[in-house]
Amino acid sequence: MEGRPLEDAELVGLARDGDVRAYEELVGRYRDLAFRTAWLVTRSSAEAEDAAQEAFVKAYYAMPRFRPGAAFKPWILRIVANEAKNRGRSARRREALALRAAAADPGDAVPSPEAAALAREDRELLLDAMGRLSERDRLVLAYRYWLDLSEADMAEALDCRPGTVKSRLSRATEHLRAELGGDR
Repeated sequence: MEGRPLEDAELVGLARDGDVRAYEELVGRYRDLAFRTAWLVTRSSAEAEDAAQEAFVKAYYAMPRFRPGAAFKPWILRIVANEAKNRGRSARRREALALRAAAADPGDAVPSPEAAALAREDRELLLDAMGRLSERDRLVLAYRYWLDLSEADMAEALDCRPGTVKSRLSRATEHLRAELGGDR
C-alpha cells in the first residue's frame, strides 16, 4: 500500500478479499472516532476502549457481508455504538476528560487568561448539560457537531431515515437548550 493513500472504498474492497493490512489501515483511520463514539454511549474510557476494539473485531468478521458501495464510516460507527450499548448502560462512569478531548477546540491563537477561563466555564456547562441528555440525544448531537457527520452518514450510523435524523437532531437541540437554560 505504498504510493498514494487509498480511499476507504478501495481499502474496504481489499479487506473484503482478506487483506489484513488494508483492514488495519481502516482501523487506524477510525480508531479515535470509534473511541469518541463509544465514550458518548458508555461514559467510561475503559468501557469505550473495549467497545471500540470489540466493534473492530466484529466488523472484521462481518466484512464479507459489507454492502459494496456503502460508506465504511457510518457502518463502523453503528457497530461501535451498538457494541457500546451492549456493554452495559448501568456501568456508566463520568470521565469528562475524554469528552473534553473530543470537544476541545485546538485553535491557533493563545487566549487571554480571562477568555480561557470563560471558555472553560462554557465548556463545563455544555458538558454537564450533555451529560444530562439521553444517550440518543447525545449521539445525534455528537455525530453532527463534534464528529461533523453529514445527515446521510448520520442516518446510516443511527440506522434511520435522513428525515428522522433531522427530527432527532431538532429535538436533541431543544433538549440541550432546555438543559443549558436550567444552568443559568
